[in-house]
Amino acid sequence: MASAINLRNFLFPVWRLLVLVLVSAFLLGQCNLFSDKDTKVQKISLLPKSGQKIAAFAEGCFWCSEHIFESIPGVADVISGYSGGHTKNPTYDLVNTETTGHAETVLIYYDPTKVDYAELCRIFFLSHDPTTFNKQGPDEGSSYRSILFYSSEEELKIAKKIQKEIQDHKIWENPMVTEFQELKEFYQAEGYHQNFIQKHPDQSYVRAVSIPRYHEFQKRYELYRKNINRTN
Repeated sequence: MASAINLRNFLFPVWRLLVLVLVSAFLLGQCNLFSDKDTKVQKISLLPKSGQKIAAFAEGCFWCSEHIFESIPGVADVISGYSGGHTKNPTYDLVNTETTGHAETVLIYYDPTKVDYAELCRIFFLSHDPTTFNKQGPDEGSSYRSILFYSSEEELKIAKKIQKEIQDHKIWENPMVTEFQELKEFYQAEGYHQNFIQKHPDQSYVRAVSIPRYHEFQKRYELYRKNINRTN
């Protein structure tokens, strides 16, 4: 009887350990499966769908930019990603080393019958501070610099015209430091960055930075449009 009890006392913790190992292995496998899928970075085509056009802007944290441009009527989709650099297939961690040349960027698919490229450029210049070098709000580094990407000489001409319009209205006190780059490549960021504010409205950065920035943009944009309408 004593030997049976001892054997049972020995086997019980062994089975518990075995079950724990199996459960841990399963959860680790599921975690890795999700992680591999969620952290994939891919280069995507710059050809828009039929009836749409694309625009791309870098203006600091792409969580903020994505949320702002998604609110604009005529914008069909916004993708957070990386552009403007030299490193192939950059990851978020790598971009944050400030060695890739890439900036956090949003790629915008829009319906040109509802919103035009000029208006998107206005929104770009009004939705961030284009006068701060390698900095936007609390975020610092070249990956947070201001870049307006263009796909043709005509778009570059429009972008420069809108920049002058904004400067003439003295929205910003200091000189703009926005770069103008031809859009050559765009890498879609990891899955967990897409629609981040929509998925995580209570996240600390979102509450402290993204939402206040969005509301500030709304007020500035509304005021600017009223002033433009008065002068026209």
